[in-house]
Amino acid sequence: MIIARVIGSVVASQKQASHEGKKILLLQPLGLDDQPLGDVVVALDAVDAGVGDRVLAVQEGFSAMTSVGHTDSPIDAAVIGVVDLVEIE
Repeated sequence: MIIARVIGSVVASQKQASHEGKKILLLQPLGLDDQPLGDVVVALDAVDAGVGDRVLAVQEGFSAMTSVGHTDSPIDAAVIGVVDLVEIE
């Protein structure tokens, strides 16, 4: 799992049938200091996140597929939560 910031969306005129009606988001992974970390990721949205939201995402195929309810879909990453607070002790 990663923490990331939603930085945009992808518009696709044609999609895999199981992706119809789902948003595709661009995510910038973040370090624990809230600074950008690594390359941008494309992910299917399972929680109605929007640009600027800090989110929790999975990047493993089966977890991503299960989170959007399509275990037979070609999905590598999915947004599974909106992060309200990160607390480090």
